[in-house]
Amino acid sequence: MVNTNQFASRLNKILDFYDLSAASFADKIEVGRSSISHILSGRNKPSLDFVMKVIKNFPEVELYWLLNGKGSFPPKPDSKIEIAEESKQEINEPVKKPESQIENIERNQPANYIPQGNGKQIRKIVIFYEDGSFEAFQN
Repeated sequence: MVNTNQFASRLNKILDFYDLSAASFADKIEVGRSSISHILSGRNKPSLDFVMKVIKNFPEVELYWLLNGKGSFPPKPDSKIEIAEESKQEINEPVKKPESQIENIERNQPANYIPQGNGKQIRKIVIFYEDGSFEAFQN
């Protein structure tokens, strides 16, 4: 659970770092100015939508740092280079699956393929990376 006062403190660090007022920050992430005021005062907790807008508009802000203070902000200049190099290594390494899983994979299925029997459709896939960042893919 997010500590509202600590979240507000981290949000203030973002405002200071980018030299933004609460009003200009609200305009930039396209939320109501009262939302920022209520979060900064500790009256309201941030919504998931609010957090996602901050991360989207300020990619230097790490999700884990914003939510629970783990990590650092502003990011260290060397850390992005190290993360990029680690990502390149991981991308080049083939993903190995156990034979039992390989047998169950349907080849050449469209992206919206629905396995028979469950009747469910995929709405959103979220990939979380080790560095605290993530990507969301929506159908």
